[in-house]
Amino acid sequence: MGQIKIFGVNDKLNPIKLTLSNVIHSCMMDALQFPKDKKFHRFFPMNKEDFFYASGRTEAYTLIEVSMFEGRTVEAKKLLIKLLFERIHRELKISPQDIEITIFETPKHNWGIRGLPGDELTLNYKVDV
Repeated sequence: MGQIKIFGVNDKLNPIKLTLSNVIHSCMMDALQFPKDKKFHRFFPMNKEDFFYASGRTEAYTLIEVSMFEGRTVEAKKLLIKLLFERIHRELKISPQDIEITIFETPKHNWGIRGLPGDELTLNYKVDV
């Protein structure tokens, strides 16, 4: 399971939501073997005056938070990060300097999905990649 939150300045984030979502999901599928139909993305476009970031970043500054079941290898998570930087830069021309990614992992039993604790779900994909 994976939930993705994407934060950015609304004038920059709104026009690219669909493309960015597709890019992120392609990275999730390639690095973590996510199924094509498991896409849970939430966009949080913010007013410029509500979104502060460090110097050296531009208005294209984008935060990506990935929440997922624990169990992926360090190598798989590093591949995900690498692919996100590469593909977002290639497809959307957002510099890696303007992208920050955080991965949050929690045990399956900390998730509630479709009326069940996550550790009682039958999944159609592997978590231990």
